Amino acid sequence: MFENIQFANPQFFWLFLILPVAIVWYFFKRKKETASLKISSIKGFKGAPSMLAKLKPLLFVLRLLALSALIVAMARPQKEDISTRTKTTRGIDIVMAIDVSSSMLARDLKPNRLTALKKVAADFIKERVNDRIGLVVYAAESFTKTPITSDKAIVLRSLNDIKYGQLEDGTAIGMGLATSVNRLKDSKAKSKVIILLTDGVNNSGFIEPQTAASLAIEYGIKTYTIGLGSNGMALSPIAYNPDGSFRYGMSKVEIDEALLKDIAEKTGGVYFRATDNEKLSEIYEEINKLEKTDIEEFKYYNYEEEFRMFALLACGLLMLEYLLRYTVFRSFV
Repeated sequence: MFENIQFANPQFFWLFLILPVAIVWYFFKRKKETASLKISSIKGFKGAPSMLAKLKPLLFVLRLLALSALIVAMARPQKEDISTRTKTTRGIDIVMAIDVSSSMLARDLKPNRLTALKKVAADFIKERVNDRIGLVVYAAESFTKTPITSDKAIVLRSLNDIKYGQLEDGTAIGMGLATSVNRLKDSKAKSKVIILLTDGVNNSGFIEPQTAASLAIEYGIKTYTIGLGSNGMALSPIAYNPDGSFRYGMSKVEIDEALLKDIAEKTGGVYFRATDNEKLSEIYEEINKLEKTDIEEFKYYNYEEEFRMFALLACGLLMLEYLLRYTVFRSFV
């Protein structure tokens, strides 16, 4: 009943200081009004003192309670109710461009680079609740896995479906970046961002990475680039077994960091190097902090006035005190 109660005029609670003054005044006045009579014996008076005489202070108690209720009513208790909450978000449109070449099966990240990336990227997507996200995958060519959408369930399912073998093997960084730009160029979002991840060097495709970067600049698209892979050597696919599975062996990790840094710098983004699972997770957390979504929230409050019941209670107590005073306690007034 009294949950979410607040008072519009709490300054009236200072009037409660009147109560102790009134109590002191009442006992002082009552003592003066009580007559005394000295007699040698009370044997002639039979019976106990009247019970009504003992209950007469109840009239004063009722008046104090009425005054208290009136003070609370003057303080205007209100019940707060948030009836409507409107949230307006000016979100960010993000495209995640993911390399799915065979080198993404290297096992320097556990269990391999692609699986580690998918886990970290899923956590990132879940945290971007106010943004639209799309997926682009690329190897020797590229395609849009998921157009930009606010439906995170669709994006997460598509991310989970990404695997090696969907495209011809190779690393077409320029193609992956160009396809991502194409998904974002008509976006009306406040901010447009590409997160481009690769673990190799550009060796395929008919669009140069520098050309794709120029397109990103033209459309005001910021690009964060991530080089994925440990330093030195990594256990990577090097050949096919007779059954079609990969044969693994140690091979040198080659990432065109100069190119990735150049793309990021020209488009206003940042280049990161992920050498293990923990570092990859930290990178996505950093990007999450760098790209904040502005949220404008309006709250509409309804206030239900609760002073009436206290005012009625005060009136009821005063009426009860008046009736008792001039009926039951009439002979003692």
